[in-house]
Amino acid sequence: MSDQNEPARPRVGMVGLGAMGLGMARSLRAAGYDVGVHDLRPETAADFARDGGTAFGTCGELAAAVDVLVGVVVNAAQVEAVLFGAEGAADRLRPGSVFVMCSTVDPGWSAALEGRLSERGVLYLDAPISGGAVRAAAGELTMMTSGSAEAYSLADPVLEAMSSTVYRLGGRAGLGSKVKIVNQLLAGVHIAAAAEAMALGIKAGVPAEALYEVITHSAGNSWMFENRMAHVLDGDYTPLSAVDIFVKDLGLVLDAARPERFPLPLAATAHQMFLQASASGLGAEDDSAVIKIFPGVDLPEPVEA
Repeated sequence: MSDQNEPARPRVGMVGLGAMGLGMARSLRAAGYDVGVHDLRPETAADFARDGGTAFGTCGELAAAVDVLVGVVVNAAQVEAVLFGAEGAADRLRPGSVFVMCSTVDPGWSAALEGRLSERGVLYLDAPISGGAVRAAAGELTMMTSGSAEAYSLADPVLEAMSSTVYRLGGRAGLGSKVKIVNQLLAGVHIAAAAEAMALGIKAGVPAEALYEVITHSAGNSWMFENRMAHVLDGDYTPLSAVDIFVKDLGLVLDAARPERFPLPLAATAHQMFLQASASGLGAEDDSAVIKIFPGVDLPEPVEA
């Protein structure tokens, strides 16, 4: 029998079972949570639930059954649909429950969302994530969070189950998203620079494998070079994070800087590179496919199984 003084474990729901959300839901299940899930692809939610958990047909049905609802969707428009669309969650979440928003969005929009949910008695955590699908599945994400003490009080054990590090950046929404914007500036610029460097080396006649080996053991290396250029070596552009994600995210970076009259020459150039890749039909490919915008470069072919 459990200790009567031990706080009850919050009931948790996850909306969005893409590469990140599915890993996060699995981490919660591994931590002992009976996770409710919803995805626009019912078969994906059903597949998850076969190994434990419950699939719900709508966001609203899931919201009514949980204390903490975690949203892992692509952008602000999708968050709006989750919360305020037909059969959405906002009117079904009970007063005192928490919505944890993990998408990369405009910080001002996130701050306003806190107020909109507060009018319904619902708490809110601005909680963008970083780490990729592998770390999501291992429960080792970095979370950049901000919100009220009341929201943290209920959601903390859920955050800890999904991540290795939870940064608590302040008592109001928007601060987490501001830090994520800075992170995405660096991530996008690093991928674009890595692609440019790899393309130059290959064009100059350096074997791609040798170039990768030297750079990953030299001062010019970055995590993004090491991670993304491995995809290029394999000729595998299966999207873990797509080109169009950085079209969106670097667009948000530029939008956030504009009211501050803050110049972002490197971010603007990287954004144009991803836009060019997307306009060339590469938007749904892995973001490392930005390397394909460089002409006359013989990229490695896919590795035969």
